[in-house]
Amino acid sequence: MATNLVVRNVDEDVALALKQLAASHGRSAEAEHREILRTVLQRPKRRSAAEVLASMPNVGEDSDFNFRNG
Repeated sequence: MATNLVVRNVDEDVALALKQLAASHGRSAEAEHREILRTVLQRPKRRSAAEVLASMPNVGEDSDFNFRNG
């Protein structure tokens, strides 16, 4: 379901940057705004450090990496 969204009080330099970016992509400022919102808001959720560490494979014992004993 499409919804209209109005953004008020946008700084002139931000509006100009949006128009320039839109022109560089060959689309309207409105279409560029939609794409920016879609890109930022629909990207995958960032994983926490704990999730990243938990996903690492078990590759050996700590002693396997003790390079100073030898």
